[in-house]
Amino acid sequence: MNLNSTAESVVLHVGGLHWATTAHGVEQTLLTRPGVLAVDANAISQTATVTFDPTRTDVAELQGWVRECGYHCAGESQPTHVCVPRIEPAGHPGGHAAPDAHARHGGPGTTVPHGHGGHDQAASHAAGVVISPHDAMGHGGHGGMSMDAMVADMRNRFLVAAVLSVPITLFSPMGRDMLGFGLPAPFGLRDEVFALVLSLPVVFYAGWIFFDGAFRALRNRTLDMMVLVAIAIGAGWLYSLYVTLTGGGEVFFEAAAVLTTFVLLGHWFEMRARGGANDAIRALLDLAPPMATVIRDGVEADVPTSEVLVGDLVLVRPGAKVPVDGVVREGRSEVDESMVTGESLPVDKTVGSAVVGASINTTGTLRVEATKVGADSALAQIVALVQQAQNSKAPGQRLADRAAFWLVLVAIIGGGLTFGAWLLAGASVQTAMLFAITVVVITCPDALGLATPTAIMVGTGLGAKRGVLFKNATALETSAKVNTVVMDKTGTLTRGEPEVTQVIAVGGDPHLDLVAAVERESEHPLAAAVVTHADALGVATRKAAEFRNVPGHGATAVVDGLDVAVGNRRLMESLGVDLSAAGPIRERVAAQGQTAVFAAVDGRIVAVIGLADAPRETSARAVAALHDQGVQVVMLTGDNQATAQRIAAQLGIDTVIADVLPGDKAAHVADLQRQGRVVAMVGDGVNDAPALAQADVGVAIGAGTDVAIETADLVLMRSDPLDVPTALTIGRGTLRKMRQNLGWAVGYNVVALPIAAGVFAGVGLTLRPEIAALSMSGSSLIVAVNALLLKRLRLPDEHHRRPGTPAAQAASGS
Repeated sequence: MNLNSTAESVVLHVGGLHWATTAHGVEQTLLTRPGVLAVDANAISQTATVTFDPTRTDVAELQGWVRECGYHCAGESQPTHVCVPRIEPAGHPGGHAAPDAHARHGGPGTTVPHGHGGHDQAASHAAGVVISPHDAMGHGGHGGMSMDAMVADMRNRFLVAAVLSVPITLFSPMGRDMLGFGLPAPFGLRDEVFALVLSLPVVFYAGWIFFDGAFRALRNRTLDMMVLVAIAIGAGWLYSLYVTLTGGGEVFFEAAAVLTTFVLLGHWFEMRARGGANDAIRALLDLAPPMATVIRDGVEADVPTSEVLVGDLVLVRPGAKVPVDGVVREGRSEVDESMVTGESLPVDKTVGSAVVGASINTTGTLRVEATKVGADSALAQIVALVQQAQNSKAPGQRLADRAAFWLVLVAIIGGGLTFGAWLLAGASVQTAMLFAITVVVITCPDALGLATPTAIMVGTGLGAKRGVLFKNATALETSAKVNTVVMDKTGTLTRGEPEVTQVIAVGGDPHLDLVAAVERESEHPLAAAVVTHADALGVATRKAAEFRNVPGHGATAVVDGLDVAVGNRRLMESLGVDLSAAGPIRERVAAQGQTAVFAAVDGRIVAVIGLADAPRETSARAVAALHDQGVQVVMLTGDNQATAQRIAAQLGIDTVIADVLPGDKAAHVADLQRQGRVVAMVGDGVNDAPALAQADVGVAIGAGTDVAIETADLVLMRSDPLDVPTALTIGRGTLRKMRQNLGWAVGYNVVALPIAAGVFAGVGLTLRPEIAALSMSGSSLIVAVNALLLKRLRLPDEHHRRPGTPAAQAASGS
C-alpha cells in the first residue's frame, strides 16, 4: 500500500478488545473509512496504530469510527499525567472534540490515559457517541476499563460462573449418574428446571461478554473467537431451554455452564499474563512526574504536568524530576538524564542548556522555560514509538491473522458437519450436539492470534527497558536474521574524541608537566586530551605565562622560565626547531593511524605525542559478542586505511572498508546484500542515512532524545555499541518464541480437531465441551506464558554495567 507523504500516524486507545482475534474486526472496518491508510490493532495493549491522510480525516473522526465498531475510544493513547486527557463535550456528534490548547500537534484529538478508564454512559450519550446496545443495557463490555479492571471483571465473572456451575453439574445427568448425587432439587422443581434457573446468571452475566463480542464481530462483518464461544454456549443453552420448556428430557445446562467457566478461567489467567507483557510501557510512563511547579506572574503554583504550557517557567528543585522538555533560564545544576538518554553520568546544566522531561535534577535549583509539552515531549515520543512497534505486525503475524479468520470459519462449518455426520450415523440429537459444540470450542483460534503479538510485546518491551527501540515488528523479526553488522567508526565504535595513545621521549625526559601547562591554556580538543592524559598520570601542575595560540599549528608559552612549544611540524619549523631526530618517530606514529604532535623545550624536541580517536569502552566486547552470535563485523569509514586498521586491530573487526565517502556507504551495503548477506547498518542516523535506508535493518546509535529518525528501523538510546548484539539477541529470542507459539497453536488444532469431532470415539477417545474449553483456554495461556519467559532472556555482557546505569536499573526493575 502506498502511503502518501503527508500521512500521519496516531496510537488510539481501543477499549474492549478482549481477545487477539477481535482486533481483526477493528482493522477491517477502519480500513473501509475514507482517509484511513493502514491499521494495526493490538488487543494486548488495547490500542491501535492508525495511519491516515490528515486532509481527509482527523483523530476525532477516527475516535468516532472506533466507537461505531462497538469499542470504547477515549482518543489518542498517551499518559494522562504528561498529556491532558480529552474531555468529549456535548454537541460534537461522533466524538468530534473541540479544539484544545493541549491538543496533539497537527490534529484535533488528543490524549487519553494509558490503561485508565474513560467516560461514563451518560457522558457518552450526551456526546452523541455510538455505543453497543449491550453496553447500553448495562451488560458487559470492558469498554473504558483499564487492563487491571478488565482482569478483575473477568475474575468476578469466572467466580460467579464457577460457584453456580457446581450445583448445575450436581443436578445434571452427569451428577446423578457419574457422581452419584442423590439429593432432590429444592422447591420440588425438576432437575432441568432448577439447572435452568441457576444457569441464567452464568449465561446472562458471566458469559454475556461472549455474546456482546460476537455481536460486534458480526456487525463489523468478521468472524472471531467470540463468535465461536457464543455459538457453543448459546447452542447448548438454547437446546436445553427448548427441551426443558417442552416437557423435559436430556439437557446439558452443565455443559454450557462449565464451558463458560473454563473459558473465563483460561482468559482470566491469560489477561493477567498479557498485562505483564506491557510492563515496558508502564515503566516508561512512570518516569514522568505527575505534578510540576510553575511560576506565573511571579507566583509559584503546583499544577499537573499535563497542564504545563509552552513558555511556562518551571521551578525544579534539587532531587526533583524535570517535568517537561525545556531550556534553563536561571540556575546551574547537574542533571541525571540516564533514564531517558542513557547517559550514565550527570550532565552539567547552565543557562541556555536544554533539559529533558523525566530527568532528575541533582544539586542546584533550576528555572526552566518549557519548550515541548504533552505529546511533543521526548518521553511521549518514546512511548509512541514503543506503542507503534508493539502494534505493528511481522509478516508471520499477518499470515497467522488470516489463518485465524479461516479457522473460525472451519470451526463453524466443522461443527455443522460433525452434527450432521453423527445424526446420519444414528446418534441422538444430544450426542450430535455435544460433539458439534466440542468441535466449535476446541477450534477457537485464540492461541494462534496470540502467538506473535505477545512475543512482540515482550520483545519490544525488553528492548525499551534497555534503550533499544524497535520501530516496528518487521525490524524485530529481521534483526533475528542478521548475519553481517556494518558499523560506522567515528561516534559509533569510537567516542569521536581524541585521546593520547603514546608519549615517545626524544633524547631523555619528555617534560610532560611543561607540555600540559601549555595545553591547559588551550581550548583545542587535542590539547584537552593531553591534559587529561597528564592528569591521569598524576603529573605536577605548573603555571604557564605568555601563552600564544597559533591557529592551525599549535601553541607556545613560558613555563618556569623555559620556552615551551606544542604543535605540528609547521609550528616547529617556524620556530627553527630541528626535527631530524623526531622525523622517523613521527612517520611511525602516523603509519599507525595516529596524529603526531611535537613538544619542544628551549628549541629542542623532547617528545612526540601520538593521539587518536579512542574506541568506546564496550566496543571490543560488542564485537566479541557479535562474533559469538556468528555475525561478521564490517567497519565502514571515511577515515584513511591506517587509522581504520588500527581501530579494527584493537577491536577484532573482520573487515575494514576505509576512505569511503558518505554517499558511497549505501553502495557498499548493497554489495554485501548481493553476496547474500542480511545486513544491519549501524550509524549516527544523519550522515549515514542512505546506508541506513539501504540496509535490511538500519540502526541509529546515540540518538538520545531524537527518536524520530526516519531512516532507521531501530534506535539505540545509548551510545553503547554493546546494545547492537543486545538488539540482535532480543530479535532472535523474540522470533524463537513466535515460532514456538505458532508451532504450538497450529499443532494443537491439528491434533485436537479430529478428537473433538469424535473420529476416535470407537477407541474411547472423546472430549466433552467442558474439557475442550479447558484445553482451548490452556493453549492460549501456554502461548502467553511462553512469551513472558522471554523476559528471562540473557543479554550480552549485562554484568559490565555499573549499578547506577540505566541498564542495571531496568534489569532490577524487571
